[in-house]
Amino acid sequence: MFRLDGKVAVVTGGSGLYGASISEALCEAGATVLLASRNRESCEEKAEALRRSGYAAYGMQLDLADERSVVAFVEETCSEYGGIEILVNNSVSRTGLADLEQTTAEGWAAAQQVNGLGLMLLCRETVKPMRERGGGNIINIASIQGVQGPHFPVYGDTGMTSGIEYTYAKWGMIGMTKWMAGYYGKLGIRVNSISPGGYNPVGTDREIRAEPFVRGYTERTPLSRMADDTDIKGAIVFLASAASKYVTGHNLVLDGGWSIW
Repeated sequence: MFRLDGKVAVVTGGSGLYGASISEALCEAGATVLLASRNRESCEEKAEALRRSGYAAYGMQLDLADERSVVAFVEETCSEYGGIEILVNNSVSRTGLADLEQTTAEGWAAAQQVNGLGLMLLCRETVKPMRERGGGNIINIASIQGVQGPHFPVYGDTGMTSGIEYTYAKWGMIGMTKWMAGYYGKLGIRVNSISPGGYNPVGTDREIRAEPFVRGYTERTPLSRMADDTDIKGAIVFLASAASKYVTGHNLVLDGGWSIW
């Protein structure tokens, strides 16, 4: 029930932190995976690595801030690969990581051009061929910050924070998930979301700078760690496969217990 053989899956932001793991998980389950972002070269580089491991993966160009790019992407995908059976909305813009008083109109608009408008456009264009095929599956990558407000004390004096535009977008994404699940369920289209908690990018400069944050976060988390790059893989395969065929409109919290307090 967890196999995805013969399925075509699109992962936006497919070469990014979670995107790479999501793409790999879908490949391992048997899907043909299209990694899409504005940086096609990065997506193709990751796709090539997956192909060397024997999987079917391809990098594609997609600019969520450009309606013409979104329409062309869906048309090309349907023409070349026969349709989109699984869509994972993973791309996110975090251009305005500042407090409310420092957030500019331009920064806010740039973030929502991708996180709000771009998400809507890609879903709009994708449900059309899904409707014609008699079904489909959309998974939105939300955030624990779409479930509860940011816990600002955990950032300490690291200089890190979480911008208001990100929280706004992720709450909206979860609401959109439930709206679409209700509206398109009768057409065989399932829509769910995953809300990951903190992710620790091991081996990067950000990890070193974030050490006090990571320590504070893990101390507050029942499983005593942040998410690693494999933790999202099982959740993705579950929601993408027939194993979850009676699940729709659900937001799966993947946070090591962070949100129970």
